[in-house]
Amino acid sequence: QVQLVESGGGLVQAGGSLRLSCAASGRTFSGSAMGWFRQAPGKEREFVATISRSGAGTLYADSVKGRFTISRDNSKNTLYLQMNSLKPEDTARYYCAARSSISAAIEQALYNYWGQGTQVTVSS
Repeated sequence: QVQLVESGGGLVQAGGSLRLSCAASGRTFSGSAMGWFRQAPGKEREFVATISRSGAGTLYADSVKGRFTISRDNSKNTLYLQMNSLKPEDTARYYCAARSSISAAIEQALYNYWGQGTQVTVSS
């Protein structure tokens, strides 16, 4: 199995930036497509971004396109989400997930492993 641990969340002012990290263990990270999802209080968890095994293929939700960048370092078994120009509506708990497949995907049901999440709060 793959274990995922998110970090890097916190409180930031609108317009600011945060960089989230997701450390993976289990010796299968390099063979897995990865994704970021988020859930705000009272709302369903939603797709944010996904990246293929090699990092060459990425896909973003329209709400974050142009502001967020997903990347990975397979040598370090780590997934990243660089978040710029943050807005109050970005406030949510952010989760990383792994698919045990090489291709990127936006559907939550296609991901096999999930982290516990890290909180991001953006003040007005």
